[in-house]
Amino acid sequence: MTRKKLSRRQFVAATALSSAALITAPYVRGAYAAGKLSMGFWDHWVPGANKASTDLVNEWAAKEKVEVQIDYITSQGNKNLLTIAAEAQAKSGHDILAMPTWWAHANSEQLESVNDIMGPIIAENGEVNGTVKYLGQADGKWLGVPACVGSQIKGPCSRIDLMKKHAGIDVQEMYPAGAPPKADNWTLDTFLKAAEACHKAGVPFGIGLGETTDSVDTCGAIFQSFGAQLVDAKGNLSVKTDAVRQALDYYKRLIGFLPPDAAAWDDASNNKWLVSGRGALIMNPPSAWAVAKRDAPQVAEQCWTHGFPAGPKGRFAPFLPYFWNIWSFSKNKEAAKSLLVHLSKPASIEKMVVASGGYDLPAFEKLTTLKVWQEEGPPKGTLYHYPNPYNHQILSIATSPAPPKVAQQIYAQATLTKMCLRYHQGESMEKTLAWAEGECEGFMRT
Repeated sequence: MTRKKLSRRQFVAATALSSAALITAPYVRGAYAAGKLSMGFWDHWVPGANKASTDLVNEWAAKEKVEVQIDYITSQGNKNLLTIAAEAQAKSGHDILAMPTWWAHANSEQLESVNDIMGPIIAENGEVNGTVKYLGQADGKWLGVPACVGSQIKGPCSRIDLMKKHAGIDVQEMYPAGAPPKADNWTLDTFLKAAEACHKAGVPFGIGLGETTDSVDTCGAIFQSFGAQLVDAKGNLSVKTDAVRQALDYYKRLIGFLPPDAAAWDDASNNKWLVSGRGALIMNPPSAWAVAKRDAPQVAEQCWTHGFPAGPKGRFAPFLPYFWNIWSFSKNKEAAKSLLVHLSKPASIEKMVVASGGYDLPAFEKLTTLKVWQEEGPPKGTLYHYPNPYNHQILSIATSPAPPKVAQQIYAQATLTKMCLRYHQGESMEKTLAWAEGECEGFMRT
């Protein structure tokens, strides 16, 4: 799924927008005794997925006697991000607003704490992963409730046939449906050899080197596999380290086996690469596979989603969560919290995941083995390991563990992929590191 970003300049400009940018949707119930509640949800790319959310909201509204309005806000053209900025500036808008990844932290001062409901939600559904804690909390305050809708892992989606034929790797045997992974040998070294073999066979791995999120997310996971950080958790520069040098050296070798135009790729490019049948592997949630089911079924039936290769410091996979957030200026906070508890019930979460065809991922440890991932196909079981059911890998986000407001700038400016390209194109290691250090110093002053 394509996800575009705002630069810092665009973000600041967006705050000038008025709430007239909001979308009006027709899902309105009659007036009831418990007041009104409005919510802005992410407009799902999967046909019919929005209906599951609507049905759950209306079910709750009828029981609680609340008048509700749901606006489904697209991420195309950054309209959801523009809406967040406009409402923050106006201090007016929806009671509940869905925010992706960094945006809860970016607006933390204007968000209502949901500590009181997160305790019971976690008690029922299990702990959340570390990335959700990193992005969803500030100074002990939960900024929002983790939303399964829109949350995703961007792991490898491999062609079963091409990986077996050209790289000698049986991805179904390595990640068997219904059983734990057998992936001890699935390392970055193995990954590099497979990339070389598939490149020689004319079916290169489809990994972008551009400035959009898919490229940054893959690069971030590989950097973390080496323990490479540009800024550490305490906010200290850590660019000129052996770990960062090792990550750059690895990426320079990997780039030699990627498509020659990978530096110009956006978030749609790897999807098209897989659906066209030109590549043996991409890094993506199941959106590309779902499109292949529709447009190129002969490709889809050969796809298998599985775990990331492991590096010296572990096996990391990009996890991009969404949150349901309540503005501090909401006029019906009590009803908003009641609805978010309802949407976070296991039965509610399962309905939303099923409606998305298994694309949406709950952040809670007890909800990673729903039947939908066992049954989706073709081939049956292709999504079984997508939700990381065995905690086989560490779910992370690129540029963490830097303080989120610094990490967001490193992420948005694609500093990681820019470093890799500069070094690959002939710039010396030390010059590349000095450039990156200067960039991070600037982000820390912002």
